[in-house]
Amino acid sequence: MSTPIQKLFDLSGQNALVTGGSRGLGLQIAEALGEAGAKVFLTARKAGDLEEAMAHLQAKGIDARWVAADMSQPSEVERVASEALQRLGDIDILVNNAGATWGAPAEDYPLEAWDKVMNLNIRSIFLMSQQIGKRSMIPRKHGRIINVASIAGLSGSGDVEFIAYGTSKGAVVNFTRTLAGEWGEHGITVNALAPGFFPSKMTKGTLERIGVDTLSRAAPLRRIGDDDDLKGAALLFASAAGKHITGQILAVDGGVSAVHHGA
Repeated sequence: MSTPIQKLFDLSGQNALVTGGSRGLGLQIAEALGEAGAKVFLTARKAGDLEEAMAHLQAKGIDARWVAADMSQPSEVERVASEALQRLGDIDILVNNAGATWGAPAEDYPLEAWDKVMNLNIRSIFLMSQQIGKRSMIPRKHGRIINVASIAGLSGSGDVEFIAYGTSKGAVVNFTRTLAGEWGEHGITVNALAPGFFPSKMTKGTLERIGVDTLSRAAPLRRIGDDDDLKGAALLFASAAGKHITGQILAVDGGVSAVHHGA
């Protein structure tokens, strides 16, 4: 017997942990999961940003809580996992969104910058998935992991000097496929969203330098992302509606990656 569509997308009674959840795309995803009925646990580096995010979510009737932490530190990843599990009991949905970028020409790229970007953008995703997988999802034979990659992980870029960012997001893409293959037997789906340009603190410099109009013209839909554009895809991956989808990378980019093919 089939399930009513509203029930397939309903997250009532589920718990979600969202890293980098205090603003931008992480907060947008947290909002979607919360509005669908999930309890939301946010983490990011700055307590002030998290307090604002929690107030924003609670104003929408979402059960939200937070802990401040630096996801580039393995001990902090473990602390966040422990606190989330202690306060929520179990984690059904893990959204790995914490990320950073650093612009510099490849030939002069500082090792310190490379390590900072790689440690946050891919190592922390591995560590957090390992913690939540081992301690909550594998024992219960159920889980949804959503990694936030980028269209920068699907192709190279000539005009944006972010060698570590592009490399780290390419790693997120194949990490997603590899983990999906390994953890499918535990009833865990692992998928990734690959956003194009969205207005955020991270993209502010690029948007100002290249211009929203120029970036919009590069997209078949002639626009960049807005505050709602990741919500439906995130909810699909998080809910029973996406239970037979794993190891997939979904570009949410107005069609940019479909027509540019790395050019």
